[in-house]
Amino acid sequence: MSTGPKKLLVTGGAGYVGSVVAAHLLEAGHTVTVLDDLSTGFRAGVPEGADFVEGRVQDAAKVLDGSYDAVLHFAASSQVGESVTNPEKYWRNNVAGSLELLAAMREAGVRTLVFSSTAATYGEPAEVPITETAATAPTNPYGATKLAVDHMIASECVAHGLAAVSLRYFNVAGAYGAYGERHNPESHLIPLVLQVAQGRRAAISVFGDDYPTPDGTCLRDYIHVADLARAHLLALDHAAAGEHLICNLGNGSGFSVREVVEAARAVTGHPIPAVTEPRRAGDPAVLVASADRARERLGWQPTRTDLAEIIRDAWTFAQSLGEDAP
Repeated sequence: MSTGPKKLLVTGGAGYVGSVVAAHLLEAGHTVTVLDDLSTGFRAGVPEGADFVEGRVQDAAKVLDGSYDAVLHFAASSQVGESVTNPEKYWRNNVAGSLELLAAMREAGVRTLVFSSTAATYGEPAEVPITETAATAPTNPYGATKLAVDHMIASECVAHGLAAVSLRYFNVAGAYGAYGERHNPESHLIPLVLQVAQGRRAAISVFGDDYPTPDGTCLRDYIHVADLARAHLLALDHAAAGEHLICNLGNGSGFSVREVVEAARAVTGHPIPAVTEPRRAGDPAVLVASADRARERLGWQPTRTDLAEIIRDAWTFAQSLGEDAP
Protein backbone atom coordinates (compact mmCIF):
# COMPACT_ATOMS: atom_id res chain seq x y z
CA MET A 1 0.00 0.00 0.00
CA SER A 2 1.63 3.24 -1.20
CA THR A 3 0.38 6.64 -0.05
CA GLY A 4 2.91 8.84 -1.88
CA PRO A 5 2.29 10.92 -5.03
CA LYS A 6 1.18 8.88 -8.03
CA LYS A 7 0.88 9.32 -11.78
CA LEU A 8 -2.73 8.60 -12.65
CA LEU A 9 -4.98 8.23 -15.67
CA VAL A 10 -8.57 9.40 -15.12
CA THR A 11 -10.92 8.17 -17.85
CA GLY A 12 -14.04 10.31 -18.13
CA GLY A 13 -12.35 13.04 -16.11
CA ALA A 14 -14.24 15.84 -17.88
CA GLY A 15 -17.57 14.59 -16.54
CA TYR A 16 -19.32 15.39 -13.27
CA VAL A 17 -17.79 12.91 -10.83
CA GLY A 18 -14.58 12.45 -12.79
CA SER A 19 -13.79 16.18 -12.75
CA VAL A 20 -14.34 16.47 -9.00
CA VAL A 21 -12.17 13.43 -8.33
CA ALA A 22 -9.46 14.76 -10.67
CA ALA A 23 -9.48 18.05 -8.75
CA HIS A 24 -9.07 16.22 -5.44
CA LEU A 25 -6.24 14.09 -6.86
CA LEU A 26 -4.35 17.20 -7.96
CA GLU A 27 -4.87 18.84 -4.57
CA ALA A 28 -3.39 15.72 -2.97
CA GLY A 29 -0.21 16.11 -5.03
CA HIS A 30 -0.81 13.47 -7.69
CA THR A 31 -0.03 13.87 -11.40
CA VAL A 32 -3.21 13.51 -13.45
CA THR A 33 -3.95 12.81 -17.11
CA VAL A 34 -7.61 13.04 -18.12
CA LEU A 35 -8.81 10.92 -21.06
CA ASP A 36 -12.28 11.99 -22.25
CA ASP A 37 -14.01 12.17 -25.64
CA LEU A 38 -16.19 15.12 -24.46
CA SER A 39 -19.34 13.34 -25.66
CA THR A 40 -20.99 14.11 -22.32
CA GLY A 41 -18.15 15.83 -20.46
CA PHE A 42 -16.91 19.40 -20.83
CA ARG A 43 -13.43 20.71 -21.58
CA ALA A 44 -13.98 23.28 -18.82
CA GLY A 45 -14.47 20.39 -16.40
CA VAL A 46 -10.85 19.29 -16.73
CA PRO A 47 -9.09 20.81 -13.71
CA GLU A 48 -6.20 23.18 -14.25
CA GLY A 49 -2.97 21.27 -13.78
CA ALA A 50 -4.22 18.06 -15.38
CA ASP A 51 -2.96 16.92 -18.77
CA PHE A 52 -5.83 16.37 -21.19
CA VAL A 53 -6.09 13.81 -23.97
CA GLU A 54 -9.24 13.91 -26.08
CA GLY A 55 -10.22 10.35 -26.88
CA ARG A 56 -12.37 7.36 -25.98
CA VAL A 57 -11.55 4.86 -23.28
CA GLN A 58 -10.59 2.50 -26.12
CA ASP A 59 -7.65 4.88 -26.75
CA ALA A 60 -6.10 4.21 -23.34
CA ALA A 61 -3.35 2.08 -24.91
CA LYS A 62 -2.08 5.22 -26.67
CA VAL A 63 -1.68 6.96 -23.31
CA LEU A 64 -0.70 4.34 -20.76
CA ASP A 65 2.88 3.28 -20.22
CA GLY A 66 4.93 1.94 -17.35
CA SER A 67 5.22 5.36 -15.72
CA TYR A 68 1.57 5.28 -14.60
CA ASP A 69 0.69 3.94 -11.17
CA ALA A 70 -3.07 3.52 -11.47
CA VAL A 71 -6.24 4.20 -13.43
CA LEU A 72 -9.49 5.69 -12.15
CA HIS A 73 -12.20 4.66 -14.60
CA PHE A 74 -15.29 6.89 -14.92
CA ALA A 75 -15.83 6.84 -18.70
CA ALA A 76 -19.25 5.31 -19.43
CA SER A 77 -22.66 5.92 -20.91
CA SER A 78 -24.98 6.41 -17.94
CA GLN A 79 -28.55 7.32 -18.94
CA VAL A 80 -30.88 4.58 -17.71
CA GLY A 81 -33.67 5.36 -20.17
CA GLU A 82 -31.33 5.49 -23.15
CA SER A 83 -29.81 2.17 -22.11
CA VAL A 84 -33.23 0.56 -22.57
CA THR A 85 -33.80 2.00 -26.05
CA ASN A 86 -30.18 1.79 -27.25
CA PRO A 87 -28.58 -1.08 -25.30
CA GLU A 88 -25.93 -1.77 -27.91
CA LYS A 89 -24.36 1.62 -27.18
CA TYR A 90 -24.04 0.67 -23.52
CA TRP A 91 -22.54 -2.77 -24.15
CA ARG A 92 -20.08 -1.23 -26.62
CA ASN A 93 -19.02 1.76 -24.52
CA ASN A 94 -19.23 0.37 -21.02
CA VAL A 95 -18.26 -3.28 -21.46
CA ALA A 96 -16.16 -3.45 -24.62
CA GLY A 97 -14.45 -0.18 -23.69
CA SER A 98 -13.59 -1.46 -20.21
CA LEU A 99 -12.27 -4.72 -21.66
CA GLU A 100 -9.88 -2.76 -23.86
CA LEU A 101 -8.86 -0.60 -20.92
CA LEU A 102 -7.96 -3.66 -18.86
CA ALA A 103 -5.92 -5.01 -21.77
CA ALA A 104 -4.08 -1.69 -22.08
CA MET A 105 -3.36 -1.69 -18.34
CA ARG A 106 -2.05 -5.25 -18.51
CA GLU A 107 0.19 -4.42 -21.47
CA ALA A 108 1.59 -1.31 -19.74
CA GLY A 109 2.03 -3.03 -16.38
CA VAL A 110 -0.40 -0.71 -14.58
CA ARG A 111 -1.77 -2.87 -11.79
CA THR A 112 -4.19 -0.67 -9.79
CA LEU A 113 -7.74 0.30 -10.77
CA VAL A 114 -10.54 2.24 -9.08
CA PHE A 115 -13.83 1.71 -10.93
CA SER A 116 -16.91 3.91 -10.90
CA SER A 117 -19.70 1.39 -10.39
CA THR A 118 -23.32 2.01 -9.38
CA ALA A 119 -26.17 1.03 -7.09
CA ALA A 120 -28.04 0.16 -10.30
CA THR A 121 -26.25 -3.20 -10.15
CA TYR A 122 -28.63 -4.20 -7.32
CA GLY A 123 -31.90 -3.48 -9.14
CA GLU A 124 -34.88 -3.47 -6.80
CA PRO A 125 -33.48 -4.66 -3.45
CA ALA A 126 -35.32 -7.04 -1.16
CA GLU A 127 -33.93 -5.31 1.93
CA VAL A 128 -32.61 -1.88 2.88
CA PRO A 129 -30.11 -0.58 3.76
CA ILE A 130 -28.39 -2.34 0.86
CA THR A 131 -25.15 -4.17 1.63
CA GLU A 132 -22.55 -5.43 -0.83
CA THR A 133 -23.76 -9.00 -0.23
CA ALA A 134 -27.25 -8.17 -1.58
CA ALA A 135 -28.31 -9.97 -4.74
CA THR A 136 -27.36 -8.18 -7.95
CA ALA A 137 -30.34 -8.08 -10.31
CA PRO A 138 -30.14 -5.01 -12.57
CA THR A 139 -33.43 -3.85 -14.07
CA ASN A 140 -31.90 -2.04 -17.07
CA PRO A 141 -28.95 -2.41 -19.45
CA TYR A 142 -27.03 0.40 -17.77
CA GLY A 143 -26.91 -1.50 -14.47
CA ALA A 144 -26.27 -4.76 -16.30
CA THR A 145 -23.25 -3.36 -18.13
CA LYS A 146 -21.76 -1.96 -14.95
CA LEU A 147 -22.24 -5.32 -13.23
CA ALA A 148 -20.60 -7.05 -16.20
CA VAL A 149 -17.56 -4.80 -15.79
CA ASP A 150 -17.43 -5.64 -12.08
CA HIS A 151 -17.33 -9.34 -13.00
CA MET A 152 -14.65 -8.61 -15.60
CA ILE A 153 -12.52 -6.80 -13.03
CA ALA A 154 -12.89 -9.65 -10.54
CA SER A 155 -11.60 -12.09 -13.16
CA GLU A 156 -8.65 -9.80 -13.93
CA CYS A 157 -7.73 -9.69 -10.24
CA VAL A 158 -7.71 -13.47 -9.94
CA ALA A 159 -5.92 -14.20 -13.21
CA HIS A 160 -3.45 -11.32 -13.38
CA GLY A 161 -3.08 -9.90 -9.87
CA LEU A 162 -4.86 -6.61 -10.49
CA ALA A 163 -5.51 -4.50 -7.38
CA ALA A 164 -9.02 -3.12 -7.83
CA VAL A 165 -11.75 -1.31 -5.92
CA SER A 166 -15.27 -0.84 -7.32
CA LEU A 167 -17.26 1.96 -5.70
CA ARG A 168 -21.02 1.60 -6.06
CA TYR A 169 -22.57 5.05 -5.79
CA PHE A 170 -26.09 5.89 -4.76
CA ASN A 171 -27.42 9.38 -5.60
CA VAL A 172 -24.49 11.75 -6.11
CA ALA A 173 -25.26 15.45 -5.74
CA GLY A 174 -23.75 18.81 -4.86
CA ALA A 175 -20.72 20.47 -6.41
CA TYR A 176 -17.09 21.23 -5.62
CA GLY A 177 -16.12 24.77 -6.49
CA ALA A 178 -16.01 25.10 -10.28
CA TYR A 179 -16.92 21.44 -10.82
CA GLY A 180 -20.50 20.24 -10.77
CA GLU A 181 -23.37 18.56 -12.54
CA ARG A 182 -24.55 19.66 -15.98
CA HIS A 183 -25.87 16.66 -17.83
CA ASN A 184 -27.77 17.06 -21.07
CA PRO A 185 -30.33 15.61 -20.93
CA GLU A 186 -30.66 15.87 -17.15
CA SER A 187 -32.42 13.09 -15.26
CA HIS A 188 -31.38 13.66 -11.63
CA LEU A 189 -33.79 15.17 -9.14
CA ILE A 190 -31.71 17.92 -7.50
CA PRO A 191 -30.49 19.62 -10.71
CA LEU A 192 -34.00 19.30 -12.17
CA VAL A 193 -35.47 21.01 -9.12
CA LEU A 194 -32.87 23.77 -9.43
CA GLN A 195 -33.79 24.25 -13.09
CA VAL A 196 -37.29 25.12 -11.89
CA ALA A 197 -35.82 27.66 -9.46
CA GLN A 198 -33.86 29.17 -12.36
CA GLY A 199 -36.98 29.51 -14.50
CA ARG A 200 -35.69 26.98 -17.01
CA ARG A 201 -38.47 24.49 -16.20
CA ALA A 202 -42.07 25.24 -15.21
CA ALA A 203 -42.45 22.66 -12.43
CA ILE A 204 -40.89 19.54 -10.97
CA SER A 205 -42.69 16.25 -11.48
CA VAL A 206 -43.19 14.07 -8.40
CA PHE A 207 -43.70 10.52 -9.64
CA GLY A 208 -46.00 8.90 -7.11
CA ASP A 209 -47.17 10.11 -3.71
CA ASP A 210 -48.62 6.85 -2.39
CA TYR A 211 -45.46 4.90 -1.54
CA PRO A 212 -45.11 3.27 1.91
CA THR A 213 -42.86 6.11 3.14
CA PRO A 214 -43.52 8.86 5.70
CA ASP A 215 -44.74 11.39 3.11
CA GLY A 216 -45.70 8.97 0.32
CA THR A 217 -42.81 9.88 -2.02
CA CYS A 218 -39.71 7.85 -2.81
CA LEU A 219 -36.74 7.90 -0.44
CA ARG A 220 -33.22 8.11 -1.87
CA ASP A 221 -29.73 8.20 -0.38
CA TYR A 222 -27.88 11.38 -1.44
CA ILE A 223 -24.11 11.62 -1.16
CA HIS A 224 -22.12 14.83 -1.63
CA VAL A 225 -19.77 14.59 -4.61
CA ALA A 226 -16.84 15.81 -2.49
CA ASP A 227 -17.38 12.95 -0.03
CA LEU A 228 -17.48 10.62 -3.02
CA ALA A 229 -14.17 12.00 -4.29
CA ARG A 230 -12.45 11.38 -0.97
CA ALA A 231 -13.50 7.74 -1.17
CA HIS A 232 -11.65 7.39 -4.48
CA LEU A 233 -8.43 8.69 -2.98
CA LEU A 234 -8.78 6.26 -0.10
CA ALA A 235 -9.52 3.42 -2.51
CA LEU A 236 -6.27 4.14 -4.34
CA ASP A 237 -4.34 3.68 -1.11
CA HIS A 238 -6.18 0.55 -0.01
CA ALA A 239 -6.28 -1.46 -3.25
CA ALA A 240 -4.53 -4.82 -2.75
CA ALA A 241 -2.97 -7.03 -5.42
CA GLY A 242 -5.24 -9.87 -6.46
CA GLU A 243 -8.27 -8.46 -4.61
CA HIS A 244 -11.43 -6.91 -6.05
CA LEU A 245 -12.98 -4.90 -3.23
CA ILE A 246 -16.55 -3.66 -3.74
CA CYS A 247 -17.83 -0.84 -1.52
CA ASN A 248 -21.17 0.96 -1.46
CA LEU A 249 -21.03 4.73 -1.03
CA GLY A 250 -23.96 6.56 0.51
CA ASN A 251 -24.99 8.45 3.62
CA GLY A 252 -26.95 5.54 5.03
CA SER A 253 -30.11 7.61 5.37
CA GLY A 254 -32.72 8.64 2.84
CA PHE A 255 -34.42 11.90 1.87
CA SER A 256 -37.81 11.87 0.20
CA VAL A 257 -38.66 13.66 -3.03
CA ARG A 258 -40.79 16.12 -1.08
CA GLU A 259 -37.96 16.77 1.39
CA VAL A 260 -35.63 17.56 -1.51
CA VAL A 261 -38.16 19.99 -3.02
CA GLU A 262 -38.76 21.70 0.34
CA ALA A 263 -35.03 22.01 1.02
CA ALA A 264 -34.50 23.49 -2.46
CA ARG A 265 -37.27 26.04 -1.83
CA ALA A 266 -35.54 27.11 1.37
CA VAL A 267 -32.08 27.31 -0.24
CA THR A 268 -33.13 29.15 -3.41
CA GLY A 269 -35.99 31.28 -2.10
CA HIS A 270 -38.10 30.17 -5.06
CA PRO A 271 -41.55 28.53 -4.76
CA ILE A 272 -40.64 25.58 -7.07
CA PRO A 273 -44.07 24.32 -8.16
CA ALA A 274 -44.44 20.53 -7.94
CA VAL A 275 -46.85 18.39 -9.96
CA THR A 276 -47.78 14.89 -8.85
CA GLU A 277 -47.57 12.35 -11.66
CA PRO A 278 -48.27 8.60 -11.71
CA ARG A 279 -45.59 6.27 -10.41
CA ARG A 280 -42.83 5.28 -12.83
CA ALA A 281 -42.44 1.59 -13.46
CA GLY A 282 -39.51 0.09 -11.57
CA ASP A 283 -39.09 2.88 -9.01
CA PRO A 284 -38.44 1.24 -5.60
CA ALA A 285 -39.96 3.03 -2.61
CA VAL A 286 -36.64 3.18 -0.72
CA LEU A 287 -33.02 2.99 -1.90
CA VAL A 288 -30.54 3.50 0.94
CA ALA A 289 -26.96 2.26 1.19
CA SER A 290 -25.08 0.55 3.94
CA ALA A 291 -21.58 2.04 3.74
CA ASP A 292 -20.19 -0.01 6.64
CA ARG A 293 -17.66 -1.78 4.42
CA ALA A 294 -16.28 1.52 3.10
CA ARG A 295 -15.88 2.71 6.68
CA GLU A 296 -14.16 -0.49 7.77
CA ARG A 297 -11.93 -1.13 4.75
CA LEU A 298 -11.23 2.37 3.46
CA GLY A 299 -11.58 4.44 6.61
CA TRP A 300 -14.18 6.55 4.79
CA GLN A 301 -16.88 8.57 6.49
CA PRO A 302 -19.26 11.03 4.76
CA THR A 303 -18.90 14.51 6.24
CA ARG A 304 -21.35 16.58 4.17
CA THR A 305 -24.58 14.84 5.04
CA ASP A 306 -26.87 17.86 5.43
CA LEU A 307 -29.37 18.00 2.56
CA ALA A 308 -29.44 21.80 2.56
CA GLU A 309 -25.64 21.96 2.22
CA ILE A 310 -25.69 19.51 -0.68
CA ILE A 311 -28.36 21.54 -2.47
CA ARG A 312 -26.69 24.87 -1.64
CA ASP A 313 -23.44 23.75 -3.30
CA ALA A 314 -25.35 22.51 -6.36
CA TRP A 315 -27.29 25.79 -6.51
CA THR A 316 -24.13 27.91 -6.36
CA PHE A 317 -22.65 25.90 -9.22
CA ALA A 318 -25.86 26.01 -11.30
CA GLN A 319 -25.99 29.78 -11.00
CA SER A 320 -22.34 30.11 -11.99
CA LEU A 321 -22.92 28.47 -15.36
CA GLY A 322 -25.03 31.30 -16.76
CA GLU A 323 -25.33 30.92 -20.53
CA ASP A 324 -23.12 27.83 -20.42
CA ALA A 325 -25.90 25.81 -18.77
CA PRO A 326 -26.92 22.83 -20.94
